[in-house]
Amino acid sequence: MTAIGARLPRKEDPRLLRGRGRFGDDFSAAGQVWARVVRSPIAHGHLRRVDLTQARRADGVIAAVAAGEVPAGLAIPVRLAVRDIDLSGYLQPVLATGVVRYVGEPVAVVVAGDPYAAEDAAELVEIDIDEEPAVLDAAAAASPGSPRLFPAGNVAADFTLGYGDTETAFRQAAYVVETEVEIGRHTGVPLEPRVLLAEPDPRTGGLSIFGMTKVPVFNRDLLAAMLRMDGALIHVHAIDAGGGFGVRGEFYPEDFLVPWLARALGRPVKWAEDRAEHLVAANHSRQQSHRVAAAFDSRGRITALTDEVVHDNGAYCRTHGIAVPELTVAMLPGPYRVPAYRGRVRVVLTSKTPCGTYRAPGRYEGTTAREQLLDVAADRLGIDRIELRRRNLLGRGELPHRRPMTTLGTDVVLDAGDYPALLEAAAAEIGYRAQASGGGPTGRRRGLGVAVYLEKSGLGPHETADVTVSETGAVRVLSGGTSLGQGIETVLAQIAADALGVGPQAVDVINGDTDLQPCGTGSWASRSTVVAGNAVHGAASAVRARALQLAARMLEASEDDLLITDGTVSVRGDPEASVSLGEIAKAATTASPEPRSGEPGGLAARRRFDVSHMTYPYGVHAALVEVDPGTGRVRVLRYLVASEVGRAVNPALVEGQLRGGAAQGIGGALLEEFSYDEAGQPQAITFMEYQLPTAAEIPPIDVLLAQAAPSPGNPLGVMGAGEGGISGAGAAVASAVRDALGLAGSVARLPLTPPRVRRLAEAGPGRKPGLR
Repeated sequence: MTAIGARLPRKEDPRLLRGRGRFGDDFSAAGQVWARVVRSPIAHGHLRRVDLTQARRADGVIAAVAAGEVPAGLAIPVRLAVRDIDLSGYLQPVLATGVVRYVGEPVAVVVAGDPYAAEDAAELVEIDIDEEPAVLDAAAAASPGSPRLFPAGNVAADFTLGYGDTETAFRQAAYVVETEVEIGRHTGVPLEPRVLLAEPDPRTGGLSIFGMTKVPVFNRDLLAAMLRMDGALIHVHAIDAGGGFGVRGEFYPEDFLVPWLARALGRPVKWAEDRAEHLVAANHSRQQSHRVAAAFDSRGRITALTDEVVHDNGAYCRTHGIAVPELTVAMLPGPYRVPAYRGRVRVVLTSKTPCGTYRAPGRYEGTTAREQLLDVAADRLGIDRIELRRRNLLGRGELPHRRPMTTLGTDVVLDAGDYPALLEAAAAEIGYRAQASGGGPTGRRRGLGVAVYLEKSGLGPHETADVTVSETGAVRVLSGGTSLGQGIETVLAQIAADALGVGPQAVDVINGDTDLQPCGTGSWASRSTVVAGNAVHGAASAVRARALQLAARMLEASEDDLLITDGTVSVRGDPEASVSLGEIAKAATTASPEPRSGEPGGLAARRRFDVSHMTYPYGVHAALVEVDPGTGRVRVLRYLVASEVGRAVNPALVEGQLRGGAAQGIGGALLEEFSYDEAGQPQAITFMEYQLPTAAEIPPIDVLLAQAAPSPGNPLGVMGAGEGGISGAGAAVASAVRDALGLAGSVARLPLTPPRVRRLAEAGPGRKPGLR
């Protein structure tokens, strides 16, 4: 077994770097027309009238529709339903009717012969809205006297998770520490905005869809139900995607409107989102406020932890429902020994773009709040920050550790690891005492931040893969995962090659095509390597077993005496006695022309990998920053991510994932934020306002990749690595800025923009800057 663990170049890169990738906007169809979505310019109000008269008369316009022309009562359902809470009254309609609830909500669609004519005609649509007060403050919106977005009120859910007796623990505590932390509103910003092309087939009544990513089978099935057609007639094609990050690929209003228009018009319809649309229409995420508290005994050990969370979910509950806030409170205890815990969350709807997931949803927020609390507690108790964490981390002998809670429908069972050992390794790597000492030039202050995170990965319920060997010896993998730029083709090829005894270059991987793999569950929640990878491993192992069985007959040898090397099966000690996998595939077709039910024919196998529990990767982030108190500017000088992934199929790709995640996390900690004026108008609609980190803001990022704790929950022993790079980034940067300014309390709010940092500096330090 040599392919797994190798630092191989990505199989995707030769075509992508040569401009041969096929992204959403690269697909067109003969006779296609273009759609433009007309969006509400008002944050909240009664929608009196949508007048399409002038738009329909414009040059090149083929159709213009509002809510009255589409099937009545259509709303986008929840994909990830949790906690048996009824959210049906808070779902988003495909086009607004009666009420608009955020700027950017779709109210009509115009179709024209080219995108420019469609955009010009969309500006001719007259929208009559009786404006109502915008609902912007989530905490205030939860009160009875707030203006209501929905008849039932603004609180979509209010629930508590926990275990143990927190009240007694706080009453008997030697120390009680409490702080408040707010996380600003972010979104994932993939290089490529959303694109959708729907092409009807007049002969079969079917639809070909280009542009659906992440969960194509779910989206196909949902679209079929909404269109009232057979799902087998919808073919979602595999495409390259310029990033996803949880935001891209969910089912949005446009994912119904474009195919519906294509069927209604009998011709291909294409829609391409521009960046301004993306920033007001695609899912937002993150915005939460935390009031978090811990009880400690006299030795600085946590005896109880509580958190009161207000989660601003925007105007509707979209496909993720309340999964993000549930993850926040379920994962908040992190890798620590917490005898008693209570986390309450209120999910509040406001006049903002609806929320969904963004890389490490719920964990970025909860980790920031918890780690800020531990920093404040370390000062109050007079204990070094590293030492306080060391005293409270679960030890290796305490794992697996079961917490009597569930999240995403699975029990919380921390499976494997050595949290203290990784903390020690990270502390030794950064040499933090030496690096954090001393100030920067001309009055600038330096500070070191440390944060420990716990992630989750490998969410089920299952994934399916087919592995086939052709008569030429080529290996083909059909996976239900999807390519979002994460290198899934390379990883699955390495896994298949490892099981089959071939080179990864001989393996072709196709992801996300619903005709070729109709049973897939998609790529999200750091599940591709864990779930899709183990499905491929199972299918490839079955093919290997079948190949050895047939080769033993062909070579008249025992299976125990056979070896597979570079696609050839040979007899141990007699290399001349050999047969290629291609020859075996030809024999397999002859030997069993009729495959078993559910199995591909020839030398092939289909396997499904089922998941009962998630895996829990973990790690440590450390940041060294320099703060200018006069300007409020924060510069990250060095950064470290130490991450346990169980087993790295391709260490180079894992390190890339961790570095990319850290870059996004630094952006969220210092720059990225959506804000609104008092009327609910978004103030960040271009990259001038929604500021992303560039290479100038991202420091060298060191990676300490650990593979000391293979997950016992899957044959490969892998844990997901897609989100560990971002989970602790907000916490580490906040910790470093707090250290530099010598604050007594928390940093109060992310992102730490220059005005906020300047105000913190002007308020004065609560302690001498240092390592505590």
